Amino acid sequence: MSDGIEAVVKAAKGAREARDYSGTAPITARNNAGRLPSFRLKSLLADWGTGAAIPVAVLAVWQIAGSTGLVSSEFLPAPLSILSAFAGLAGTGELTQHLGVSIGRAGLGFLIGGLLGLLFGVLTGLFRSAEYLLDPSVQVLRLVPHLAIAPLIILWFGFGEVSKTVIIMSGSFFPLYINTFMGIRGVDNKLFEVARVLGFSHMQRLRRLILPAALPGILLGLRLSMAVAWIGLVVAELIGSQSGVGFLINEAKQNSNTEVIFVGIIIFAVVGKLIDSLFRAIERKFLYWRDSYQG
Repeated sequence: MSDGIEAVVKAAKGAREARDYSGTAPITARNNAGRLPSFRLKSLLADWGTGAAIPVAVLAVWQIAGSTGLVSSEFLPAPLSILSAFAGLAGTGELTQHLGVSIGRAGLGFLIGGLLGLLFGVLTGLFRSAEYLLDPSVQVLRLVPHLAIAPLIILWFGFGEVSKTVIIMSGSFFPLYINTFMGIRGVDNKLFEVARVLGFSHMQRLRRLILPAALPGILLGLRLSMAVAWIGLVVAELIGSQSGVGFLINEAKQNSNTEVIFVGIIIFAVVGKLIDSLFRAIERKFLYWRDSYQG
């Protein structure tokens, strides 16, 4: 009986699509074919123009204030001076070297902390006993700031790469843990009933039902964890480091080189934004079926 109903539905759907195709649909598609790309390009340019209005205005006022001497160059160097310092560091290769070291540290700490956060989040999300055992301790540790534990980590592991990785890892663990835990607990109970009816095993239920339903929360946790890992990198490199963008800022501070300090700050901001945009693109790719990512 169900096979017959399904066949009727498919036949009706096919007839409707054929009728639409032979009617006005091709005309509409031809009319909109040239309009959609140009419309999207204009919309994108308008959005970028609107977003860039305030930064451009701030840079213009900033440059005028610096050029006319209204603001001391030691306190706030002009944008062109900062650009000149950036070009000098990039020309010698020093900037690329320090940036590569920083990205490697942040990536390693994020990878370890993120994997642990995902594992613990799945564990406490699936099992109440694991939640009662682990979650209270995790929540207590989550509220301890980076700057409070960084000296202790350095005392334990020294000023080498291990201490920096642990500081970054400790920050990237918690956002992914919390969002994974909440994503799993937010799965609709009706889906579990469907899984029981279909006879799914525990592994099938996890792989085909729970994790896909919790995917929005997990991806949000990834995005937040990467952001916190980048912030943890700043803390790790400013406290004690012989390389990296944080070391570049610290060295410029000791030499009273304000331009290089601004270069480091801008690099942290720009790279952080690029990483965040990358994870937003990953969200759009895997969550294309959600209404908020369509259009």
